[in-house]
Amino acid sequence: MSHSASFSRRTFLRGLGAGALALSVVRPGMADSGSNPLFRHGVASGDPLADRVVIWTRISPDSVGPVAVLWEVARDPDFSSILQAGQTRTHAGIDFTVKIDVEGLPAGARLFYRFNALGRHSPTGSTRTLPRGSVDEVRLAVFSCANYPAGYFHAYAEAARRSDIFASVHLGDYLYEYGRDGYASEDAATLGREVDPAGEILALDDYRRRYAQYRSDADLQALHAAMPMIAVWDDHEISNDTWREGAENHEPATEGPFVRRRAAALRAYHEWMPTRLANPAFPGRIYRSFAFGDLLSLHMLDTRLTGRDQQLDYATYFGPAGFDTAAFAADLADPARQLLGTRQSDWLAGQLARSATTWDLLGQQVLMGRMNIPAPLVLGQISFSDYSALVVQAQTAPGTLTPEQLEILAQPAIPYNLDAWDGYAVARETVLETARALDKNLVVLAGDTHNAWASDLATAGGVAVGVEFATPGVSSPGLEEYFPTEDPLLVAAGLADIIAPLQYANTHQRGYMLVTATHEACEAEWLFVDTVKSQTYQPVQGPILRTLPGAGNRRIVPA
Repeated sequence: MSHSASFSRRTFLRGLGAGALALSVVRPGMADSGSNPLFRHGVASGDPLADRVVIWTRISPDSVGPVAVLWEVARDPDFSSILQAGQTRTHAGIDFTVKIDVEGLPAGARLFYRFNALGRHSPTGSTRTLPRGSVDEVRLAVFSCANYPAGYFHAYAEAARRSDIFASVHLGDYLYEYGRDGYASEDAATLGREVDPAGEILALDDYRRRYAQYRSDADLQALHAAMPMIAVWDDHEISNDTWREGAENHEPATEGPFVRRRAAALRAYHEWMPTRLANPAFPGRIYRSFAFGDLLSLHMLDTRLTGRDQQLDYATYFGPAGFDTAAFAADLADPARQLLGTRQSDWLAGQLARSATTWDLLGQQVLMGRMNIPAPLVLGQISFSDYSALVVQAQTAPGTLTPEQLEILAQPAIPYNLDAWDGYAVARETVLETARALDKNLVVLAGDTHNAWASDLATAGGVAVGVEFATPGVSSPGLEEYFPTEDPLLVAAGLADIIAPLQYANTHQRGYMLVTATHEACEAEWLFVDTVKSQTYQPVQGPILRTLPGAGNRRIVPA
């Protein structure tokens, strides 16, 4: 990229940082369990189809016996036109959660639902069924990485206030497993957001208590009550850097078999989330598709549990002679190395082949875009600003570089995150080549990194296939935690300069992403907040980027 292009990008990013709206927002207080103690965790809906939707609540009874629960779904918030109603029972064996897959509903309808138990009504929730036929526009709010002790969930509150969002899409890290001394908890006591239970969650009751705490948050309750959610887990719903048979943050010697922890985590997830469990015998199968008429197909993938091989680790490639580039490259190019697994990969290929919509969106957890940066930065051998200064020195006064500096500049670019698709190169190529062969307009949604990104996606041969839009974290800290002495705007601009496919980055603000699809374009709008550490905050308008349909248009362009 030329110097002039680099300067304009930095100027653009600085402008975004100054773009906070003048109006401050005061966050509502925590949900008052005393006002409705029986339904203190609110209501939720999810997994909408054209003729059905899942509705959810939890009962907090005074006794431990089973509780009868009535439910209603209506066309209007006054429940004068009830479409479906019924009765169920909940009990301690399912943590007093209530989940109903309501069938026989009209397509493309905004509906209202509520529950009644022990003579008391729950709050009323609003939901939608998927449309059929011709659809002009769909707008989705995309979230990831909500860490309760790290700060307030303002992003949820912002989306809940809007009336133009069809559904929320949660790409995982809905909660975190750490104890009170764990990740991003340094301000938790001051904010009144220390986690419960106090220790790292391992057993079924631990996971249930952590969900209960998260669902006591007023902003999260507001989001769930305002729209249906389509969700998938990432790693922290189980344990950090989870893969098929283990996790970085799981020690079998002291924490027991990983399979036991995984089973507890998935059971609590399905109890507390408005998901449709197609087969209770296989709670780990969460990949599924949603068709919004002729406009958009959303394919939700599991890049964590179903088929992921263990992550590569740079530390294992260091020896007396330094970094073993050949061994690393060979492992990265191993065709047997899986991220989705063969069964899910085959399923996705079939869904893409059958899809007849203008857009195919992949709702999944980790970055698919190629994020190769100079090895000295990845390995922590030099600061970002010092490396940038070396690049300038090489351009303006190359004769002044020392042998040590030349060696740093000569090192190759390598993936910055082996937990992402960059660590599973052949698996990524399989997905991209499938989309290319089927001539699909591909848009990949990603979370996990806590930062906002937009990247062009191309095959290894350079054929443009689609784009990736990545949402920032709701509250989890971003790259500013790893470059504390660096100007975050310069870090973002520098990354966009270094990484050719990367068209946009924001590495220091929390928020969410709004994705709007029409037959003419698919747009991503990033919406940030200026702080998650105070109940008073300001919304910050981010950029809007888009992609256009058609084989010659599958790249990011300004809106």
